[in-house]
Parts: sequence; C-alpha cells; structure tokens
Amino acid sequence: MRRDIFQAIADPTRRSIIALIAVQAMTPNAIAENFNTTRQSVSKHLRILVECDLVKQEQQGREIYYSLEIEKMKEIDKWINQFRKIWETKFNQLDKLLLTMKKQNK
Repeated sequence: MRRDIFQAIADPTRRSIIALIAVQAMTPNAIAENFNTTRQSVSKHLRILVECDLVKQEQQGREIYYSLEIEKMKEIDKWINQFRKIWETKFNQLDKLLLTMKKQNK
C-alpha cells in the first residue's frame, strides 16, 4: 500500500527523521539514538517513509542505510510553494498599507 507523502510528514518524529538523514545516510540504530523511543518504533516510521518514497534504503555490507529521496521532497516543495506565493502577496500588500499609513501620520 502506498501512503500519501503528506500523511508521512504530518508526524513530527518522521519530520525529525527526514531532517536527520537529509544531512547524511544513517542506519536505523543511528537514527534511533536520536529519539527517546524504541528501535522498533523508528523502524515503523522508516517503513512509512520508504512506502511514500521519501526515503530510500541502500544495503552496504551487513548494514542498511537510509537516505533522503530529494526528488520526492521537490513534490512537497511544489505544493507548499503555491501557499508561499499567496502569503508573499499578502505580506507585500500589508507592507504597502503600513507604508501608506506611516506617510499619512507624518
């Protein structure tokens, strides 16, 4: 079953895992050391991230390393960008209004 990427990033632990592995690929044990939870719990979060294609697994010897799938993150950025444009427009309008009010008070 493929999960929705937005469901995956809705969880704060998964967002923290994404932030960790964005810097460098890590093993599940290395990731788990950063959380006050069980290794099994971290594995469950990793499984969800892999199912969403946000994270990829790579076997290196006896270890599995998890790393961020940049292309999938671009999909999230594209969705967020539409809201970024709306808010930038709103902030620009607010800036103009405040400047106008400041000029009127002088």
